[in-house]
Amino acid sequence: MNSRTIQSRIRKLGNPKDAGILQWFFKTDPGDYGEGDIFVGVRVPVLRTLVKEFEAVDEATLHVLLESGIHEDRALALFILVRQFEKGSEADRARIYRFYLDHTRRINNWDLVDLSAPQVVGGYLTNRSRRPLYRLVGSKSLWERRIAILATFPFIRQGDFIDTLALADRLMSDREDLIHKAVGWMLREVGKRDGAVLETFLKPRSKKMPRTMLRYAIEKFPEPKRQAYLKA
Repeated sequence: MNSRTIQSRIRKLGNPKDAGILQWFFKTDPGDYGEGDIFVGVRVPVLRTLVKEFEAVDEATLHVLLESGIHEDRALALFILVRQFEKGSEADRARIYRFYLDHTRRINNWDLVDLSAPQVVGGYLTNRSRRPLYRLVGSKSLWERRIAILATFPFIRQGDFIDTLALADRLMSDREDLIHKAVGWMLREVGKRDGAVLETFLKPRSKKMPRTMLRYAIEKFPEPKRQAYLKA
């Protein structure tokens, strides 16, 4: 199965009305974070139905899809990579992890990061050194920084919060709203599992952290406590 066949299938499934909505939703106008991204109008549930059909494609085909200017091509490539990672051997997973990091330039919208970074990067590093995340979090690329913090989601699920909190600290002064949201989201996930850990982190930082980050982090707090943090 080659890339041309896959892309043809995606084009046939496209819907111009949905494409217009997605172009707006993912901020593709000049100067926006998704500037220049092109959608053909295929929703995520439809793309997911294609994964099983195309999951055995090789890296060369995935490379072509990731280099495409069409958002849905890149999304499908990442869904396939996640499936291959989850079903693969240790050697397969190492190869997929390296391939993923070699293509972060093309993982260039928030949904593409969110649907793949926890599974591939976080999944691979769960029982390994987390040092690569500290390289990514220092990147000039908004998307690599988002990959770094989202990759800690599997750690959080296992009750391991150290890297999430350390990376959140490094991103405290980040200027990008999409980073504020991502950090706040991961902090909220920490709080779901251990509220005391989250509050210990927030108390010395809440007055200086970006407002969006704080709002996301405390979203599940009881309303009086949430308001106390916001008013402080």
